[in-house]
Amino acid sequence: MAAAKSHSIPVALSSASVYPLAVHDAFAVASDLGYDGVEVMVTHNRDSQNPTALRHLSERYDQPIMAIHAPTLLLTQQVWGRAWNKITMSAAMAAEVGAEVVVAHPPFRWQSGYAENFADGIRHIENDYGVTIAVENMYPWLVRGRETKAYLPHWNPMHLPYDNITWDFSHAASAGMDSCAEIQNLGGRLSHVHLTDGNANGKDEHLLPGQGSQRCAEALEYLAESNWDGSVVIEVSTRRARGPGEREEWLGKTLEFARKHLGQA
Repeated sequence: MAAAKSHSIPVALSSASVYPLAVHDAFAVASDLGYDGVEVMVTHNRDSQNPTALRHLSERYDQPIMAIHAPTLLLTQQVWGRAWNKITMSAAMAAEVGAEVVVAHPPFRWQSGYAENFADGIRHIENDYGVTIAVENMYPWLVRGRETKAYLPHWNPMHLPYDNITWDFSHAASAGMDSCAEIQNLGGRLSHVHLTDGNANGKDEHLLPGQGSQRCAEALEYLAESNWDGSVVIEVSTRRARGPGEREEWLGKTLEFARKHLGQA
């Protein structure tokens, strides 16, 4: 039996989990299934970039916005312009909508200037806006079977001077890492979790927990027993779902899995 807890860890839904549907659908699904909130990934979707629209959705569906995922993906390089602008605007929007966390990917190797000053720069933005910027673990890129340096200084934030880290189980699987062990090693630097699953096959699969090789259940049980004070965000791929019914079924089962192993069922 899990140890007694002084609080319940909130379980939120990432808007990426309903892709290719819009951010509006994420709030609706989260409300229907009883999630504790939403993480908004900033994309080309206009509502995802608009704090007024996001506040309206949050109020309409009674779903607090737990985090803003900055548009630092390769596919969102055209959103909000230059690299520092992406982080600054994400932090400003997080503060405006009441989100405590901004998720950011580490810099790409071609982002000179930004990459060299990244750790210090995000600390300044955190102080300016009163939010936490949690750098996400990534994975090595392989070209013809050989690793190519895609991120600076590295895809793995474990040994870099970041105060706050987002841990993604699918990215860890792609990198051949054990999330349960690494989460314990992170200690107080772990600020945010993307719950999903994957296998050590070099693919970023974002499977439902239990469908891959990661020790998802054990990791959640550890977080609950250690009275961790962050949020668990479901970030799984539902693109292969056959219609909205199956998508909601998958996301409902994932919510049940998270709450069961967080000792909330």
